[in-house]
Amino acid sequence: MHTHHHDHQHGDVKNIKTAFFLNLSFTIIEFVGGILTNSVAILSDAVHDLGDSISLGLAWYFQKVAKKPRTKEFTYGYKRFSLLGAVINSVILLVGSVLIMVHAIPRLFNPQQPNVEGMLLLAVLGVVVNGLAVLRLRKGSSINEKVVSLHLLEDVLGWLAVLVGAGIMYFVDAPFIDPLLSIAIALYILFNVYRNIRQSLHIILQGSPLEIDLSEVKQSILSIDGVGGVHDLHAWSVDGEYNVLTAHVVLVEPLSMGEQQQLKLLIREKLYAQGIQHGTIEFERVGEECSMEECY
Repeated sequence: MHTHHHDHQHGDVKNIKTAFFLNLSFTIIEFVGGILTNSVAILSDAVHDLGDSISLGLAWYFQKVAKKPRTKEFTYGYKRFSLLGAVINSVILLVGSVLIMVHAIPRLFNPQQPNVEGMLLLAVLGVVVNGLAVLRLRKGSSINEKVVSLHLLEDVLGWLAVLVGAGIMYFVDAPFIDPLLSIAIALYILFNVYRNIRQSLHIILQGSPLEIDLSEVKQSILSIDGVGGVHDLHAWSVDGEYNVLTAHVVLVEPLSMGEQQQLKLLIREKLYAQGIQHGTIEFERVGEECSMEECY
């Protein structure tokens, strides 16, 4: 069990590291290929991928920092640094997608004929390399990995668009296809970026985890013998995976320290089963005045 947990904890760092080197290597190939094919479109995408490489490097760094143990300054550890990487990458994706549209829209009205043969060759290579990186990161569960995989999915879709567009332009004189596909992909990426930023902000603002129903959590605690009430119930997530809850539990009758310990273990088992990894429980007696009783 320890080995499995250790592998899970460090697998995300390895995934992002692999994606980083794959993307950086292909960026170099793009620059060389763009010069050899005299394709401004390929060179533009190389610049875009260079930005992706920087984002991946940041994500790799933040994900490594997130594994550090907790300290007096960061009592919950550095898990939220992974979230910081996700926010930065989302912003870069947002800017990149807007830039794609800024350059693609004018080309709809003034299309340019690219080097089709060079585009086809690099498109196939681009789909394969970036596709491998996406598959590697799709196995991850952290928000950081999901946002980084979105970066690479953007590249895969972009190269698929280049492949389809170049394939059509090889047989038909229709250069407007390339910017049209680019706009569609940019809109798709913007939609996904919106969802990721919304999720990240929800966590940063300490909103209750969306996958946890606090009413069900409250009822599961109330169903335990000896529990007469639950109030001051709060839940939030540190990084989108590690969920925390605090609650005041009212006891029907006084319990010994040993009995209270057993009750805490039972409550924490129920919390863990509902996706809450860290539960802090405070016991109160019936009729005990609590200034926080009006809280959820």
